[in-house]
Amino acid sequence: MNRNFWITALIAFINSLSLTILIPIIYLYGKRFGLSDFQTSLLFSMYSVAQFFATPVIGKLSDRFGRKPLLIISLAGTVIANLIAGTATTAGVLFFARFLDGITGGNASVAQAIISDVTTSENRARGFGVYGAAFGLGFVLGPVTSLLAQQISLGTAFLVSSAVAFVGLLVTIFVLPETLQNKADKAQNIFELGLGNLISGLAMPKVGVLLVINFFIGTTFTIFTFAFQPYFINVLGQNSESLTLMFLVFGVLGVIMQTWGVSILSQKFNLVNILFLALFIRSLSFVLMPIWQNIIYFVIVAILFSLFNSLVQPMINTLISLNAKAQDQGTAMGLNASYLSISNGIGPVIAGTLIHQSHPITYGYPLYLAGFLTFLVLFLAILSRKKYVLS
Repeated sequence: MNRNFWITALIAFINSLSLTILIPIIYLYGKRFGLSDFQTSLLFSMYSVAQFFATPVIGKLSDRFGRKPLLIISLAGTVIANLIAGTATTAGVLFFARFLDGITGGNASVAQAIISDVTTSENRARGFGVYGAAFGLGFVLGPVTSLLAQQISLGTAFLVSSAVAFVGLLVTIFVLPETLQNKADKAQNIFELGLGNLISGLAMPKVGVLLVINFFIGTTFTIFTFAFQPYFINVLGQNSESLTLMFLVFGVLGVIMQTWGVSILSQKFNLVNILFLALFIRSLSFVLMPIWQNIIYFVIVAILFSLFNSLVQPMINTLISLNAKAQDQGTAMGLNASYLSISNGIGPVIAGTLIHQSHPITYGYPLYLAGFLTFLVLFLAILSRKKYVLS
């Protein structure tokens, strides 16, 4: 791995830290503005839907103009958006801030394209594993930072997130060189900027089917990620501090698996089989979580879930990268991030619709649904494997 790879991994860590400072408090912050569970799910969705339309454009433009300028724009958007959110006085301003962060939030896809630029096909799985571990390290320190910021206020967490993203912006401007060697042709119309690729990208040989699979993976996962927080607080009787500590546990285990687990497993098994195993454990964990309303039991299942869940995205990102042409890496990763974004917008709404605050039992319904649907996604991935398995 060369210097540019490690700079990108550092930026991924900073980006992850900025993001994960917010994850434990967005639900609670929305509640401070008087939002219902369903309205809070829309707060999650606003960000994701905006990303859906913006990310393929950012990915395509990064193929045309280079990775660095698009990464700068994206990180700058996060800095401004979180500054607005942290000082918001109305729910409308908060929704606008989340939209702004989403519409400029293509930094993950651009960083993944950089990883594709600076790694060979032989070490790309390891590269995405290390990238995932750097991102996962943010999931370790993000909740800790969030916990400290929460001692002042929930809004302070947004301001700290903005400051962290600003550090990433400075690193990108002054340290990261441009990694794109062969720029794509200039776009002739708006649809060539990536919007048309939202449809045509599904027909990309070997890549299209992986985009569909990852879309469903993302949808089922975000049903869980939204439902997890109200379940943990309202059913298991926990508070924001213990919720934040759970995210810390997820982050630590994720780093362990993505640092050592990916490297060890990829030597013994092919990428596709690792993906299948991770999806199976994920689906089983979702179903098991709400069976017994006991915090110790929940933590044990959550640990099992976290160990294998952290393998899913590195595996599928690697498969997409290896199946995409060299000149289409930014486009493919942009589309991947875009479909993940819209899935992030759909999942919380589904979960929010199933939850009824007056009936605590309903907080477990999204977890059962996420488990059942993940089994179906695994079945789809197995049936279609001949379309994307590397020869």
